[in-house]
Amino acid sequence: MKLIKSNRSLEGKKILFANFPADGHFNPLTGLAVYLQQSGADVRWYGSREYTNKIKKLDIPHYPFQKALELTANNMEELFAERKEMKGALKKLNWDIQNMFILRADEYYTDILDIYTEFPFDVLICDNAFTAIPFVTDKMQIPVVAIGVLPLTETSKDLPPAGLGMTPSNTLPGKLKQSLLRFLTKQVLFKRSNRLLYDIMDKYGMEHHNYSVFDLGIKKASLLLQSGTPSFEYKRSDLGKNIRFIGPLLPYSGKKQHVAWFDERLMQYRKIVLITQGTVEKDVTKLIVPTLEAFKNSDTLVICTTGGSQTKELQAAYPQRNLIIEDFIPFNEVMPYAHAYITNGGYGGVMLGIENELPLVVAGVHEGKNEICARVGYFNLGINLKTERPNPAQVRQAVDKVTGNALYKKNVIKLSQEFARYKPNELVAKYVADLLEPAQEIHNTKYKPVNNLVAIR
Repeated sequence: MKLIKSNRSLEGKKILFANFPADGHFNPLTGLAVYLQQSGADVRWYGSREYTNKIKKLDIPHYPFQKALELTANNMEELFAERKEMKGALKKLNWDIQNMFILRADEYYTDILDIYTEFPFDVLICDNAFTAIPFVTDKMQIPVVAIGVLPLTETSKDLPPAGLGMTPSNTLPGKLKQSLLRFLTKQVLFKRSNRLLYDIMDKYGMEHHNYSVFDLGIKKASLLLQSGTPSFEYKRSDLGKNIRFIGPLLPYSGKKQHVAWFDERLMQYRKIVLITQGTVEKDVTKLIVPTLEAFKNSDTLVICTTGGSQTKELQAAYPQRNLIIEDFIPFNEVMPYAHAYITNGGYGGVMLGIENELPLVVAGVHEGKNEICARVGYFNLGINLKTERPNPAQVRQAVDKVTGNALYKKNVIKLSQEFARYKPNELVAKYVADLLEPAQEIHNTKYKPVNNLVAIR
């Protein structure tokens, strides 16, 4: 793949970033925001107060939520106690879609209208789950570049419906099943979520074309720039014309000097496994405890990062020499030593593991992780345990399989090499500059997106 740098300057362009308030939606945008700022753009950020300090460290002006509810992945069960008691992944997914995404859309829009009076931005860049996308494109008629920070959810005639964690089938019975499931998913499983979305769109006089909640943001965005590469996504013969792959977007990493993390045990074990549940999942009994149980007192070194959840308790319960348990260890410093990566399936973490050529063991169901884990298994990049609570035997057997079968390592290396051919920040800058090209010649003109083009209105 040959990359061509755009010669169109972003100097002085006003860019507003925004994100759904969760780390996996915020972090991938940080490096891009800094890059565009250094390219001469006036970059500012609309987001939850939870990210105030992080945005400040990026030296980017921050507009915090005003009308929008401060509902984040970390406090949702405090604000809505009923969610914790819900049984069933589908019921919980519908609740999340309605309360965390759809019902926040017009709140975001109200805040953004106020921001625009002070900062008349030329383009909005946001993660693809930010539900104000259609308000900005349709009501404000300002282009939106959505960044795909999770696997593509666009409905396709070639695939099962998004959200169920299913993998594609090429058989006739399989295709018929997928077609039926697409119908049932839209008209039955997510009917209430879709109806709620349509009611809000109708209230504001916006066309929704009966797109599902999984499609609307993608269809309405001027561009959907997908983090990742084609080989980590299912093949679609009907891929949206506004979709581009840009390679893996990774969080901003400053140039602060620090002592690199190292432990002498890294040189004393022939097999090293890295395990994490990310920062959002607080229940360490789901994946961390089974992994520690599986390998304690073994000849495998386990490096566990807890994200700050029960670190001291775990260190006391598992004092074995072959177990290293810390709040946080820089992954770019430890991954080169590891032979396998165990994770609950966060999209950014999975791509970082692939970039470091690590075969994967994944165990995630909720928050869309089932879709990420399904792709890991489908492309033979590792083992998908298809549960959030594997037992120690399952974890150990999966690690033995991915480290003992060269197929997984071979596939991960191949995909890692594809990742390396992309320069995400440069690609995004080029696409944004191309999108804003008419604005360099025609000032104070509103634009309406048509697929991936911009038509003067």
